[in-house]
Amino acid sequence: MLPINLLVELGIISVVLMATRFAGLGRKLAATTLVLFALTAFSPLGNWLLYPLESRFPAWDPSRGAPDGIIVLGGSVDTELSAAHHTPVVPHAADRLLAPAELARRYPNARIVFTGGSANLIANDAREADYSAPILENAGVPKERLILERDSRNTYENATFTKRLVAPKPGERWLLVTSAYHMPRAMGIFRKAGFDVEAYPVDWRMGGRDDLFSFTNNALEGFGHTDVAAREWIGLLAYRLMGRTGELLPGPAED
Repeated sequence: MLPINLLVELGIISVVLMATRFAGLGRKLAATTLVLFALTAFSPLGNWLLYPLESRFPAWDPSRGAPDGIIVLGGSVDTELSAAHHTPVVPHAADRLLAPAELARRYPNARIVFTGGSANLIANDAREADYSAPILENAGVPKERLILERDSRNTYENATFTKRLVAPKPGERWLLVTSAYHMPRAMGIFRKAGFDVEAYPVDWRMGGRDDLFSFTNNALEGFGHTDVAAREWIGLLAYRLMGRTGELLPGPAED
């Protein structure tokens, strides 16, 4: 359960209790919920949760040479909105699409793979790869360079389906493009799948260590950081328990 959902439910419970003989407990719960709301919305709590994720992998070092391939994880395009409006809708994490377009220009011989289907459990013909491809093409990536993986529903399937699709050869160097906060889990999953990739983090939500001590007057930003971080930490724990990663918080491989 994410923080904003939990706080809403606690608030509802406190109101209900105050209408019963447990009114005293309801008032205490309401006060506690208000304090938690303020901490989540305006304190650096979300940044404290985000920082270990975003700082885990440094920016990619281009001095190591040109990559053979670039893998772009989905998560930017809203497939349902895109299907409803018959055009790609990118509500967040646009860097996941901007960065590979720049990399494609810089490394004209690298293969470009976009991996992302539909996260809906119910069958859905709207696939993220189908809506992301035109964005990449309009940004200058030639259609013939694009390899689309349309069936994956989560990061685990991103890794396993992409490995099957491109059949990486020993010695090839592949970049993995995804949001910085998501990179530890993504790298751990690709490693567990036997696909050796190099981290290319994008879409940072924090500026750096200074943000660990910064309060905000924007409640949406505070809740947003906390929710994103909480979801990712829950995902890391779940994937570790399922054996889909080898570590709770994967980090850079030792040379």
